[in-house]
Amino acid sequence: MSSSPLSLPRYAERACSEPPHASHALASEAFYARCLQDLTNANVPFLAGGSYALMQYCHLVRKTKDLDLFVRRRDLDAVLGVLRGAGCWTEVPFPHWLAKAHQDGQFIDIIFNSGNGLTAVDDDWFHHATSTTLFGVDVLLCPIEETIWSKSFVMERERFDGADVAHLIVAQGHHLDWERLLRRFGSRWPVLLGHLIFYSFIYPDEPTVPAWVMDELFRRAREDVALRHAVRTQRRMCRGTLLSREQYLPDLGRGFVDARLPPYGTMSAHTIAIWTEAIRKNR
Repeated sequence: MSSSPLSLPRYAERACSEPPHASHALASEAFYARCLQDLTNANVPFLAGGSYALMQYCHLVRKTKDLDLFVRRRDLDAVLGVLRGAGCWTEVPFPHWLAKAHQDGQFIDIIFNSGNGLTAVDDDWFHHATSTTLFGVDVLLCPIEETIWSKSFVMERERFDGADVAHLIVAQGHHLDWERLLRRFGSRWPVLLGHLIFYSFIYPDEPTVPAWVMDELFRRAREDVALRHAVRTQRRMCRGTLLSREQYLPDLGRGFVDARLPPYGTMSAHTIAIWTEAIRKNR
């Protein structure tokens, strides 16, 4: 964990309080500050992330309707208990990754995994966290590596976090622990390679990504292609469902195996059904 605290730019902390919704934004900030302070006083571990991490690491100011807190699954009940004690109504709409807290139109997302079940919050998130001040409360911020890792898999029609990944790399690439980032992706390294290829197109004059990282990923890609030609399998895998919960559903009806299911993924048929049904509800 970093010992030197980072402070949000003043304009970033106040980004949500600009007219014409100043009163609502001020109420949101007061609500967030109270909840952050209550969790801190209760010694319940959590990390701030989402738009506030982008403000910190990239100075990207983005209006947001909620606050994202990241917690380990084992700490979820304690976090929800503190927030209920603060007057919030809580729920766990997606038991494999997300809980929510509400109060008077204010929202907090409590995240302990990802929609695809791949990026569980674990001890390393906290070990490599950065200290900062948010709404006047000293908090820990999600590490850059985990922020990139989790955002890299968000490729829905209505939301694509690739620009966030590129902004994080161009702003903080020289400070990244690239070896740890590679370990985070593990066997899903092609997703990272894809983002880095896009990065080289987006920022052609920014040599932020170490040459050895690209060499390693291209080596893996060459070996992967050779293996596919050498070893034929009857299995038909679709890993697109790890990137979008909706766009690859037709493939599952055409005989492809859903990579979210064991032994390839971590989700159950039940949690997949809940996550898929939410598509209709959101509409």
